[in-house]
Amino acid sequence: MKLWAAIKREEREIEKQLRSLQKDLDAVRAAAKALGRSTGRELKIAKKRVLSAAGRAKISRAAKKRWAKVRAGAKTAVS
Repeated sequence: MKLWAAIKREEREIEKQLRSLQKDLDAVRAAAKALGRSTGRELKIAKKRVLSAAGRAKISRAAKKRWAKVRAGAKTAVS
C-alpha cells in the first residue's frame, strides 16, 4: 500500500509541475502574440551590411590621422 501512495504522491507532484510549465508557456505565447509578427517561426537572415570603397577610405584616413597624432604625442613625451 505504501508503494501505491508514493506513486500517487509522485503523480500529483508531476501534475503540479505540468500546470506550472503550462502557465509559463501560456505567458510566453501571450508575449509573442503581443509583439506581433516579429516573433514568427521563420527567422529571416539579416542582410550583410556593405561599406562602400569611399567609406572605407574615409575611415582609413581618419584612423591614420588619429594614429599619427598618438605617435607625435609619444615622440614629444619621450624627448
